[in-house]
Amino acid sequence: MLLSEMAVKELIQIEDGKRFGLLADTELLFEPTSGKIIGFLILKEHGSRPFKSKSSHHNVYIAWEDIILIGENRILFTKTSHLNSELAK
Repeated sequence: MLLSEMAVKELIQIEDGKRFGLLADTELLFEPTSGKIIGFLILKEHGSRPFKSKSSHHNVYIAWEDIILIGENRILFTKTSHLNSELAK
């Protein structure tokens, strides 16, 4: 499956059924040396301030290991984690 095919899939956390939008609305986190996918950064919106920068301490990510199922229309995962400075590099 191509990453572009996964972009239109909805992200759903299975613990509480919370929806996190589409995969296309996330940023891909990967190791630059190996190309291994670490996970997907979920950028939270900050209201109606279009020019306000997004700060990383408000962002969470879905670790690749936490993805349980990639279905036809949805991606199911167990939990989100807070972004730390090491992953942001």
